[in-house]
Formats: sequence, C-alpha cells, structure tokens
Amino acid sequence: MSLRAYVERLERQGRLVRITAPISKTYEIAAVLKKLEPTPVIFESVRESGFAVLGNLCCTKAAFADYLGIEPSAIIPTLARAIDERRPGLEVGTAPCQQVVLEPPNLDALPILRHFASDGGNYVTAGVFVAAHPRYGQNVDFHRAMQFSRTEMAVRVVRGRDFDTFLQELGQVDVAICVGNAPHVLAAAATSIETGVDELEIANALQPLSVVRARTVDVLIPAEAEFVLEGTVYRDRRHAEGPFVDLTETRDAIRHEPVLVVKAITHRRNAIWHALLPGGLEHKLLMGMPREPTIFARVNEVVRCRDVHVNPGGCSWLHAVVQIDKRAEDDGIKAIHAAFAGHRSCKHVFVVDADIDIYNPLAVEWAMATRFQADTDLVVKEKERGSSLDPSAEPGTSRTTKAGFDLTKPLAGEGYDKEPYPEVDTRRFCDSRT
Repeated sequence: MSLRAYVERLERQGRLVRITAPISKTYEIAAVLKKLEPTPVIFESVRESGFAVLGNLCCTKAAFADYLGIEPSAIIPTLARAIDERRPGLEVGTAPCQQVVLEPPNLDALPILRHFASDGGNYVTAGVFVAAHPRYGQNVDFHRAMQFSRTEMAVRVVRGRDFDTFLQELGQVDVAICVGNAPHVLAAAATSIETGVDELEIANALQPLSVVRARTVDVLIPAEAEFVLEGTVYRDRRHAEGPFVDLTETRDAIRHEPVLVVKAITHRRNAIWHALLPGGLEHKLLMGMPREPTIFARVNEVVRCRDVHVNPGGCSWLHAVVQIDKRAEDDGIKAIHAAFAGHRSCKHVFVVDADIDIYNPLAVEWAMATRFQADTDLVVKEKERGSSLDPSAEPGTSRTTKAGFDLTKPLAGEGYDKEPYPEVDTRRFCDSRT
C-alpha cells in the first residue's frame, strides 16, 4: 500500500485531520503536529509552497500494526521474518514518483520545515537515502539534511554507519532521497542490518514494493514515493550543520558535515511532503521499533524472551525493557548482556518477568521498587561507546556508562506477586453515572 493509499484509508476511517487554513512551514506546522500527536494531520495550504504537508503518519505501534493488518504483538516476529525472508521488489519502467520533473531543481519550492527557533535551517527529516557502492551494493537509511541554498544541503552522517563507509571509501556518493514513503518502507529503512543488505528488500517482504531506476543516479527507489531528490554527497566539501533538536528533544551540536548538491527533483502529481517531527512520537517509533527484533533475537539466544519495548520514556533509543520467562536465577543478568549486544546504542536495560506489562511505565517502576536489589541485581558496564544522541555522554567520543537492572523475582521467592482485588459488580452499589 502506498503512502497515498494509506492516507485515503485513514480519511475514510475518520482518523485523519485535514487543515485547510493557510499555515507556515516555519514553526507553525511543527507546533500543530505536536499539539495533535498522535493523530495524522495533512496541511493543504502551506504559505511558502504549493505542496501539501503530512505529519504524525505513524506515531504508535498500534498504527503501524494496523497499516500491516496485524496485531501489535506480531510486530517483532513480522519484522524479524521480513529481515530473514527479504527479496527484491518488482522493477518497473515508469513510476508515479517521476511524473513531474522540477527543472532546474529548486529546494525553495518544497515545504521543507523549520521546526524550532534554535534550528540552523530548514530540515528534511523523513528523507530515505538510497545509495550504492560497487562492492557492497545498495544501502537505504535515514539522514537529516539541512538546506542552505536552492540546491545544497548539509547532511548529518553518523560516523561508522554504512553510508559513512561508502563516503570514506569513494569520496563522493550519488544518492536519491525519497520523501513521502509508506510505513513499511520507513520501517525497513530504519533497520540496522549488516552491510551489503538492501533494506528495500526488507520493505518488499513486509508488503509488495515496486521499484524504479532513478533518473540521474544508478539506484533503485520506491516507485510510489511522493518526492525524489537526486544528487551527490561530497566527503571533502563541508558546511555547518545544526543546531538541530533531535530524538532526545535536546539541541544537538553544530558540526561541519558533508554537502549534498541536488541535481534533479522529481515528484508525483499533487505530491504530499512527509514531515517527520523531530523528537516526536513518529520519530521515536521509527527509531526504536526496528531495534526490538534485534534485541529480541539476541536475548532469545540465552533465555526465553517474550517481548521487547524500546520505550518513548528512554527516547525510544537509550532504554529497553525486556520481558522474559525466567527459568534460572541468572537469566535476568544474561538477558541484560544480550540486550546490550542487540542494540549497542542502548544505555539502560530493564529485565522483567512475564507478569509485568512492559508498555506500562508504572508497572516497570513497581517491579524495580519490589524486586530489585542494587548490590546483586545491578549490572554496570564500564565506559564504552554509546549513542551520539545522548547529551550526557562524553563529547566527541560518545562514551558512556551503561547499566542493566534485573527486576525479576527470585524463582523460589514468596511475597513478590500482587494480590488481586476481589471482583464485584459495581452497578449493585453505585449509580450507573458514577
């Protein structure tokens, strides 16, 4: 299902808000998106552009599961199966994403948002970058990109990731930036998988995906994307990038990052620009949810794992709550180490029993209050590389101290379970309006 088809379905179901009043891409759209979270919103009249803007597309696991036609509990096995059973999409000769060509390319014509007063510029936040390497093949991932001219952007390239490897080896990399993708493409692009895997094959395993050759760069792109920005990223040509309010809702530093020169822009007729609100629920979902299958798989190698939640309270990146079936006293400690191996940017891991609702932070805190002793149940990992998104990590190195909390009860212990309250039909005693 394309993004456009999904938007139409949301509207039929009464789950989409349409805003027709004129609105600015500078601060105003971002402010409304935050106020209306998690409701999907489309802005039809953007003052600075002739294109509509869509936001809050997929803010919850329930919304993503609904898109795929599954239950939320099936997300982890569904993503894991798509990774294992990935396959190329159908290549087509013509595609909606190339119906219109902007010649010459002009980024000012697009509704690229400025989200915060502290931002360094207008930012593309939902851009799926498709790049290729002669040895590794095609790679698909996310990078934020700050516009600074009609045809140029500074691209935040995290060191050590696949795209950085491509750039360091080749010096310059042709890219196609796809904006306005369906949720299964977004989720696939956000996965962390070994170098050499084309994430669009994961998307195709989630739902059938047609791909088309980009017009000016040699990569295959989603045929039904709304916009495609084609160009070249140059390793040794740099421009200041930032400040930018990132996943943690704190201001990221200014860096000198590689420059992208846009050489072509194509789009669908009546194209819809997808704006991913920085630090918002949709941003958090797309960061955290694709890490859950990798954590689940590593934990399941050592203990029986039931579920994983990379929770919004931990910025959907720095914390993971892991639910296990405990069968040996050291299962909680084993699960902690395995979870860190499954998501190396994670800072704190909380392991709980099967009776704890990992989606309820009060339940997890209750487990810590009643089942945790710091002298035996706390795992402290000496400083190692963590996440560049953590403002408390060492500047420059991102080294941080990591900790795991075994919140499971002893196997033979008594008095660790909540006592259930008696059941009663309150209508016998209370007014029905109470």
